[in-house]
Amino acid sequence: MKKTHLLLNDLKKNRIKWLMLVPAAVAVILMCYIPMTGIVLAFKEFNYQDGIFGSPWIGLANFSYFFKSGKAWSITRNTILYNLAFLAVNTFFQITCAILLSELAHKHFKRITQSLMFLPYFISWVVVGAFVYNMFNYEFGAVNTLLRQLGLHSVDIYSNPKAWIPILIGASLLKNLGYGTVMYLASVVNIDDQLYEAADVDGATMWQKIWNITLPCIRPTMVILILLSIGTIMKGDFQMFWQVTGNNPMTLEVTDVIDTYVTRSLMYLQEFGMTSAAGLYQSVFSFILIMLANYAVKKVEPDYTLF
Repeated sequence: MKKTHLLLNDLKKNRIKWLMLVPAAVAVILMCYIPMTGIVLAFKEFNYQDGIFGSPWIGLANFSYFFKSGKAWSITRNTILYNLAFLAVNTFFQITCAILLSELAHKHFKRITQSLMFLPYFISWVVVGAFVYNMFNYEFGAVNTLLRQLGLHSVDIYSNPKAWIPILIGASLLKNLGYGTVMYLASVVNIDDQLYEAADVDGATMWQKIWNITLPCIRPTMVILILLSIGTIMKGDFQMFWQVTGNNPMTLEVTDVIDTYVTRSLMYLQEFGMTSAAGLYQSVFSFILIMLANYAVKKVEPDYTLF
């Protein structure tokens, strides 16, 4: 009763704030929680006549089919390894660029640089895919045209799966560099200048100031952003993998991730049950990873955890 009374008092006292929260709450319920009822498809043999809830229940058969298909391990491996590479490379360059920008004295140049770095974040992956295709096409791509003019042999990127690993990592870096840099830059500029002034008095070099002042001060931001990234480590960037590689069947060994596999199975095979099982597997795995990562951080630095 006491908790209920406190809740009612809080609702009355902050009614305007709670009313402002209602549209967002309704949107989350409609767009996230209600569609989650479709999870039941993972345990059913779906057919159009009986519908989602009328189709026969088959238990874990869809999961068995997914794991026996021979693709479960490869697409899980690709998804995790690509996201780990994206996380490591993007974090390193985002922090590096944030520190470099914070050292720039000319405000106008700094703003122009930030804007140019942020611009690729708003470019559609469809445009990026078209750019990559025109760069690496075997017959008329810019790279192969230049190689032929130099008397060298053309390179068929689209039949060389491993060549797409650095291309995809570079595309992810180009797309996300500006956004992450701004996040870290906001943390860097909030560091107290007196810390750097004291370091200058002690004769510290720029590298010493970065290592002993800047990096420790932005560690909370770094940990939170990494935790959020770990939460999506089982989620492949569908648009990037689908558009940049052009859904090329010759590169699927290296470029196929859970999201593209599910989409392709749904489009061409109409496997509603199996794709739902793969999606549920992906979600549960992601949930377990973020919980374990958050628990590990809580053991070391309780103040840096998400919850």
